[in-house]
Amino acid sequence: MHNFLRKVRASAKANPKKIVFPEGEEPRILEATETIINQGFANPILIGDPRKMKSRAKKQNLKIDWGKVKIINPKTSKLTEKYTEAFAEARKGKGLTKAKARKILKSKEGINYFGTMMVHTDDADGMVSGTTFSTANTIRPALQIIKTEEQFHTVSGIFFMVLEKRLLLFADAAITIAPESHDLVDIAEDTVKTAKAFGVDPRDAFLSFSTKGSANHPRVDRVRQAVKMFKHEYPDVICDGEMQVDAALVPKVAEKKCPSSPIQGNANILVFPNLEAANISYKLVERLAGAKAIGPLLQGLRKPVNDLSRGCSAKDIVSVTAFTCCQAQGTCEYCVS
Repeated sequence: MHNFLRKVRASAKANPKKIVFPEGEEPRILEATETIINQGFANPILIGDPRKMKSRAKKQNLKIDWGKVKIINPKTSKLTEKYTEAFAEARKGKGLTKAKARKILKSKEGINYFGTMMVHTDDADGMVSGTTFSTANTIRPALQIIKTEEQFHTVSGIFFMVLEKRLLLFADAAITIAPESHDLVDIAEDTVKTAKAFGVDPRDAFLSFSTKGSANHPRVDRVRQAVKMFKHEYPDVICDGEMQVDAALVPKVAEKKCPSSPIQGNANILVFPNLEAANISYKLVERLAGAKAIGPLLQGLRKPVNDLSRGCSAKDIVSVTAFTCCQAQGTCEYCVS
């Protein structure tokens, strides 16, 4: 599976994209920036005070080639007025004035809005943030400004779980707390698209505490209905549910619990019934099974904006950046070749 990660970085390097990091003064972002520049797979844009960045980088003994980094300070940049106009225009229906837009963009809390405006106006190809912000604060500007590919479409967050001999996609592990059936369909649809873009042949399992009618409950009914809807809309995608996770992942268990399932215990996409289950599961697999958890990568937005776990490392940031570049390219060419 490490070969998969190498392919992602190779694809990113073949066509480097401009990725903006609103938390440009954060030590982990600076450390990641050094690696990104050295490996040459993205053109980083850091938002913040350049003096603070360079001082902190020096204290960290980082050797950043500053000639390859674009630094923007919202308090002094001429871009602030450009983004003020565009921000106010995008949110005029919600009563946002230019004065308030300008104040937000220059504030410490408004750096995610500033970064989002860079993506919105094509001054950046993608954004990576979240080392010091909650998921809600990171993605709210994107939901308000960049918006979804389709009206009323559910935005979701997935993790690529890279194990020694297996690659799994977990969804939704970041956004929707209690998805309804139609939300689960949107989540599954986008995860299948993401899987294909990264060269993964999707085998989609809708998870529950029940396998094929072994339990009856409204929560099970919600998953059951989602499976029915998804199969109707995407008859060519291998999928099944509702099923317990062991039936989705272990062929011998599937043989006993759901012998007629098309997945046969070899699922690589796990659609969780709620955010609790997905969030707990990815962290358990990461911490106890030693999986490399890459994400959350956001799905359903018109342009790539990705969230970071506040507990992430610089290596995690590097990985998410490579995936963000591939999203901006439209596909991971080296993965699908």
